Amino acid sequence: MGFWRNQLSGPSDPAADAGWDRHEPRKGFFTDTSICIGCKACEVACKEWNGVPEDGLDLLNQSYDNTGALGASTWRHVAFVEQSSERIEQARESGRKLVSLGMPTVRSSDEPALAGAGGGGAPTATLTAPGDVRPGAAAGPGPTDTAVPDVRWLMASDVCKHCTHAACLDVCPTGSLFRTEFGTVVVQDDVCNGCGYCVAACPFGVIERRRGDEGHEKGHQSHGITIKGAGTETGAGGDTSRHANPPSYASSNGEVKNVGIAQKCTLCYDRLGAGQTPACAQACPTTSIKFGDLDELHDIARKRVAELHELGYPEARLYGVDDRDGVGGTGSTFLLLDEPEVYGLPPDPRVTTADLPDMFKKAGFAGLTMLAMAAASFVGRRK
Repeated sequence: MGFWRNQLSGPSDPAADAGWDRHEPRKGFFTDTSICIGCKACEVACKEWNGVPEDGLDLLNQSYDNTGALGASTWRHVAFVEQSSERIEQARESGRKLVSLGMPTVRSSDEPALAGAGGGGAPTATLTAPGDVRPGAAAGPGPTDTAVPDVRWLMASDVCKHCTHAACLDVCPTGSLFRTEFGTVVVQDDVCNGCGYCVAACPFGVIERRRGDEGHEKGHQSHGITIKGAGTETGAGGDTSRHANPPSYASSNGEVKNVGIAQKCTLCYDRLGAGQTPACAQACPTTSIKFGDLDELHDIARKRVAELHELGYPEARLYGVDDRDGVGGTGSTFLLLDEPEVYGLPPDPRVTTADLPDMFKKAGFAGLTMLAMAAASFVGRRK
């Protein structure tokens, strides 16, 4: 069972496991939330390139968020989290627990800590004599804390994780979801039957079936953005809403395509095949969203965390880089400034198919036991 367990939850090369002979470096995202400014350029670029319907421009009375969470028509979601000084200190305390405690800092007594782009607040000097032990200090680099600001905003652009072990792909009965040569997971719209198994299987709540009212002129969420055919014709009473050349989906559900079909980020598979950068990363003005070979991105992420620790932000941590976690690591990794739950991310994601070997094993034992009991009953009857 060890082999199968590793195939369902452990470290793996997903493209090779999918049978790709063409070897491409695994591609992915690294989202550095410490430099995200919440401009939502990634959301707009994603919708523009992929033809994703708009899903409402009304605020949700939850900070400055208007999308709420990832879904069938929200492939990129920018979270806005406002924090008080008390919550910031709690975040830093949890961050200190993730690094070595009680070790001497490497910063000299005349070398102040600098405030970077990672957490807001003014820079403050942390004067420590060489060899002094300071709470939260770790052996080179830091962290040596900056002053705690009164308030700060955490902003983070969330996206599909393109898991090493993707439960959505594992449970799909039609083969609609497939693993690309770049290690990403893509939905084939024309193959999906809308069963929804993938929706329940995803441990991140990413994938969703499209409802059909997004972007529809007559829908409650419409704000005038629609997907139309090549022209209109005038009907009875001067009605011009009928298409002279409608798209194939217009006759059944108005203006929105792929209604009832599972939808999620494709990591711009069409752009990858042409050697281009995904639309969201291309549009990000601060390079908060970085795209490239996943191994290289992990190295960049670890260096960035070390830098932020040295600058006095012990709360900086990585999410999705551990290939021993419950999904074997993710293709979309994040640098966070607080616990994952603050950003709406599960703290310990686990692929929902990881326990299949044990389940099959127990089912097999149960079946053998029933057969043995049935055989014993027949033998006893003959006597």
